[in-house]
Amino acid sequence: MRWKWVILATLPSLILSILFFFIIHMKSTPKDITTPEYQTRSQAQFSILIGILTRPDGYDRRHFLRLVYGIQSSPIAEIDVKFVFCNLTKDEQKVFIALEILRFRDIIILNCTENMNAGKTYTYFSSLPRILHRPYDYVMKADDDVFLRLAPLALSLMPLPRNDLYYGFVIPCASQNPFVDYMSGMGFVLSWDLVVWIGDSCIPANDTNGPEDKLVGKWLKMGNKAKNRFSDKPAMYDYPGTNGRCSHELIPETVAVHRLKRWDQWLKVLMFFNITMSNGISLDLQAQKTSLITCRPSA
Repeated sequence: MRWKWVILATLPSLILSILFFFIIHMKSTPKDITTPEYQTRSQAQFSILIGILTRPDGYDRRHFLRLVYGIQSSPIAEIDVKFVFCNLTKDEQKVFIALEILRFRDIIILNCTENMNAGKTYTYFSSLPRILHRPYDYVMKADDDVFLRLAPLALSLMPLPRNDLYYGFVIPCASQNPFVDYMSGMGFVLSWDLVVWIGDSCIPANDTNGPEDKLVGKWLKMGNKAKNRFSDKPAMYDYPGTNGRCSHELIPETVAVHRLKRWDQWLKVLMFFNITMSNGISLDLQAQKTSLITCRPSA
């Protein structure tokens, strides 16, 4: 019976070796430059990094958002979507999120403690120049309860300056003046030079506690930065009926819909924009039913 115990003892190592082999093989597989994704990136005029700030335990939300953004693209922009959170604190997070990283490579783990208004946004922007292998033309900070339409987002950014840019949905809701205050946390964009400035300047570093999206506007004002500002209203807004004058009905020219807290709200938004049909996929289940064949008995 001893040989059985040897096999059982070595089985975990054998499984890990096989897993490691497949991971290495997947990493070393060359990209097919004939794919539409590669061709779209090669023709892109600018690049955008979208960082979705979320929490480590939000597994279901991340997987859902991967579906939502994985079928979207833009012919004019290279767009990367990443999920951003602070240090992992549970053993299960360290295992499950490691699997996500190996499979999707779309997670950024910041050196911070998970928080709402204690510097997470500052850590996100200030860390990027040090941890990324390349710069982007634009960097976006977005919530995980917002639906972004990537192609309209790229179209709205295309004519705008690549430097000293602050783009989003200006607060207060009724204002059309992008210089009046700050951009809503639903999703705002900074040009790369402003991201570098946040990492280098003492102004943000010495003022990180408080409503973080409001602080970003304060930093830029104190530093005499973001001379190029653009508030994309009415294309960015809160879900109908959720936030007073910040909300309005869904419209075709939408860039972002915020405050999607429930699945029925997500369903209404995805159906309104016909997101599956826009990618050439029909979900008409009745049309896909297999026809029943009635056979006739032999004469």
